[in-house]
Amino acid sequence: MTDHALRALRENPRLAGLAACPFNFDIGRAAHGHVEEVRLASGGPLDIVAGDDTGGTYFVCADGSMLYADSEGSAGIIGSSVDEALEIMIGLEEAEDEEEFDEEHDDGDGAEYSHLCRLEEARTELRAALRFPERSPAELEAMLRAALLRTEPDFLLLNGTEHNAYQLLDSYPRPPLWEPVLASGRADLRLLRAGDGAAWEAVAEDPVRRRLALRAAQFDRAEGDPELLRHLLRQEARSSMTDELRLAAVLVGLRGDVGDLPLLHEVRETDYDTACGLGGIPEPGASSEELRDWAQGLDDSLFGTDPADEPVSTWTDLARDQGMTELARVTLIRELDAIVMDQSRLRRPDAPRALTTAPLRTLARDFEELGDRTQALRAQQLHTALQEKAWDRVSARLNQARLEREDGQLTRAVQTLATLRGIVATPGDDSLRQWEGVNLGRFIAEEHYRLTRVLADAHLTHEARSLLQAADAVLGELSENGTKGVRGLAEETAARVRELS
Repeated sequence: MTDHALRALRENPRLAGLAACPFNFDIGRAAHGHVEEVRLASGGPLDIVAGDDTGGTYFVCADGSMLYADSEGSAGIIGSSVDEALEIMIGLEEAEDEEEFDEEHDDGDGAEYSHLCRLEEARTELRAALRFPERSPAELEAMLRAALLRTEPDFLLLNGTEHNAYQLLDSYPRPPLWEPVLASGRADLRLLRAGDGAAWEAVAEDPVRRRLALRAAQFDRAEGDPELLRHLLRQEARSSMTDELRLAAVLVGLRGDVGDLPLLHEVRETDYDTACGLGGIPEPGASSEELRDWAQGLDDSLFGTDPADEPVSTWTDLARDQGMTELARVTLIRELDAIVMDQSRLRRPDAPRALTTAPLRTLARDFEELGDRTQALRAQQLHTALQEKAWDRVSARLNQARLEREDGQLTRAVQTLATLRGIVATPGDDSLRQWEGVNLGRFIAEEHYRLTRVLADAHLTHEARSLLQAADAVLGELSENGTKGVRGLAEETAARVRELS
């Protein structure tokens, strides 16, 4: 990280003036801030160092990289440091026309002077003063391209209020998500095919490496793989029922070797979940054609040979499991933003007028697993807003209240539970019939008491006492079986509230 150029601009008003015009990097605008509150999705710090005359803002990130955000909702890294960003800007700036520009400057002592210059003269003076080397436009464009391509995943800029992502400044192509996610799996598959004994043992012991190697084998099917596929199938059964276990069974079955039927049945009988998840395997004595038909049917409906056809959740889950947290986060945020902007993406193919909110619930879960409750709440709130039946509206608000409580949004959580109770009181349909005697009733009561306890711990005495009354009222409506699992929590919560002065 270097800051020589920024320091020079701050110390020398003439240089600062040249940077501001014609290069539109005005350190005086730093005090104005950005047009809206923003933050990095990764949570890193942002330091505003300059602005331009279009409302754009220049930020310095924790590693020294320069991030530029315009006023229209686009942002990107434009240099690995302030020095590099300024060198690129100064070197690539082009005059809009051949006219000279005339700008008033202040030398810091109050004396104003008029300085008439051309773009090339300003470029030459700034380059010399800031000790920038002479580089060709092609070199500078390559530097800028490299910087812009670093924007995601670590420097994704979010609106600080709505939490949606800024668009990229550039349109350079990026590799599809599956390429970086699958890279280590492809490497492991090469080791397994080479007969590396250490790799066979290491992959067998590591659930993530096993899954990735199987995914690599899904898209690179070779004739000589039967033994390593059998090995991966046996070992993946240790994780019980997974998508990759089904994939391994399919890849083995596609070869039509009836000698594999005992192995497939052995794996299927690992536990209850595998017995359910691997149903339909042909019985011993079946023909090669029957085995191949079973495997081909599953392959056609669930897998295939093109990684681009896989659900994005396949790759975000594997990214997360490899520690590629920001890569997964960026992809999921972009997915959520796309749905927020166009809810028709939720339309069901079999019923175009109906929406399925399952993708939103999945996104909320995925964000929770990443530890990003802010984005989880975005997904959950939209999921909640789209529910129609009373049961679904209550269940969605129950999840929303939990997330709000865990995120410290206690007032919102109290309001969400109040809305939930209103739906229970006047549901508008019969889907909540007998809610008092099923798990939903118990879960509602538990969330009321948990939030009451948090309110008490936060010394919000009035709010805690008020919600405790509501919780007790819910508890009073539950069936005898429903109250059994809640009584202890209710008594502990009541005791905590009594401790409040």
